[in-house]
Amino acid sequence: MIRNKLLLLGLCFLLATLQVKGQEEKSRLEILHADELQGGKGFDRLLTDVIMKHKNSLIYCDSAHFYVQDNLAKLFGSVKIENQEDSVTVTSLYAEYDGDTQMARLRNNVVLVNEGTTLYTDFLDYNRGTGVANYFNSGMVKDSTNTLTSVKGTYETQQEKITFTEKVVLENPDYTMKSKSLLYYTQTKIAETEKLTNILSKEGNKLNAQRGSFYDTQNKIFRFYDGDMESENSIVSGEILYYDENEQYYEARENVSIFNKERNVEVFGEEGKYWEERQYSKVYGKALVRKYFDADTLYMIADTLISQDSEVPKDRFTLAYPNMRMIKSDLAGRADSMAYMYADSTVYLYSDPVLWNNKSQITADSIRFIIANQEIDQALLLDNAFAITQDTVANFNQIKGRKMTGYFVDGDMDLLDVEGNGESLYFAMENDTTFKGLNKLLCGRIIMEFQEGTVSRISHSIKPEASFTPPHLIEEDQTQLKGFSWRSEERPDQKLIDDWRTPRKREKNRYSFFDEPNVALPFPSDDEIQKRIDN
Repeated sequence: MIRNKLLLLGLCFLLATLQVKGQEEKSRLEILHADELQGGKGFDRLLTDVIMKHKNSLIYCDSAHFYVQDNLAKLFGSVKIENQEDSVTVTSLYAEYDGDTQMARLRNNVVLVNEGTTLYTDFLDYNRGTGVANYFNSGMVKDSTNTLTSVKGTYETQQEKITFTEKVVLENPDYTMKSKSLLYYTQTKIAETEKLTNILSKEGNKLNAQRGSFYDTQNKIFRFYDGDMESENSIVSGEILYYDENEQYYEARENVSIFNKERNVEVFGEEGKYWEERQYSKVYGKALVRKYFDADTLYMIADTLISQDSEVPKDRFTLAYPNMRMIKSDLAGRADSMAYMYADSTVYLYSDPVLWNNKSQITADSIRFIIANQEIDQALLLDNAFAITQDTVANFNQIKGRKMTGYFVDGDMDLLDVEGNGESLYFAMENDTTFKGLNKLLCGRIIMEFQEGTVSRISHSIKPEASFTPPHLIEEDQTQLKGFSWRSEERPDQKLIDDWRTPRKREKNRYSFFDEPNVALPFPSDDEIQKRIDN
């Protein structure tokens, strides 16, 4: 019984030994052909039309040194290694092939071809077992879409991906991309980068990412992290920036900014969409507009902002809603919605609009005003128009009617023209300090003139009814017209704008790899080298 067990154990050991030996023999380099074989010291020399085999790989070269004990071959001239079970073929002028590790070290004019992808370099270490090829002294990869170059690279042929590092450049007919590291998928033609990435289009547009990018080179779709895009007319930026070139469509999220260079207008928000061909943008999520003038800036906030640009002035507009608020110098306004028409520089306010200018407040069912020379020039109030102006001693001069037109000079109220059911109430002053009495006027049309914010003259027509009340006879309810409401607590200011949204400050003139000088030191020619040797 014990003897049988010993025999069985010995048989198993023998079979295992034979299996290992068979595996070792299978992994040995084999000589299939050579016109001439010469024995050497420590190696055999194979000459002319050499063909060797290792596992599923065939190895061709002009001549070879075969180190049988080391299972190693040094290959010279027209080297080619190809696998019978995959599509990878590699050629060079010189190579060393280690049968134990399946590592091929190829040098000089190395070309690796894998289906439609070709790698060129002078220094390549290629592991046939893992399918991983590394170049480390500059290389270039070409396929049907792109050309990529870098100092170092790792091509994982089985996973169909290449990792490029150091001075990475991706080029195609439309774009040039530069970064320090790039992951490229050879089947989908998708490139992914980390950290700083810069792209320049053939039209001169600049696309940048500070925290990496995604680039579908076939479908021309981009995604940038902490990215921005600059064209001739605009700059779009966001923490995440998406761009579809075929659709000419941008989408940005978080700390979004869209700057129109020609109009000198910048829009901020949490999410933004921009259709380049239509020149149409939509920004929402605590949106902010800045219109930059020479002297100051117009600020406007709302939940949603829509802007339509065009070569035709009448087609250009900006919409803001709901709960729009705006400030510019001494001008402030609020309404549920706003429309700005660029053709005539007119701003329309709807749904309980209020407009403040210095010490004046105007309200109506709807208000529109014109900006000229960067200041409010004229305001038109329709239905339930009501204007209030505070004088030097805090009295409220009032005027109301069905329709009212206000005229401004240097940003100050200069004249109010009231048409239809006009009523006015103003405090007569002497030397801006002494109160003389209260004037009240009812008339079909009233024209009130101002000087330094104070009523200086009133003209009236169409059946006027006027009264004057001296100070000692004035009752409290006589100091206000029906519908009076001084809404100064609603007046927006810079603090309200800043609390609503403080845009992220982005560095100007950020570093770009395209700023680096494109200088290459030429290698001396063979003739120059020979002359130096002779000297």
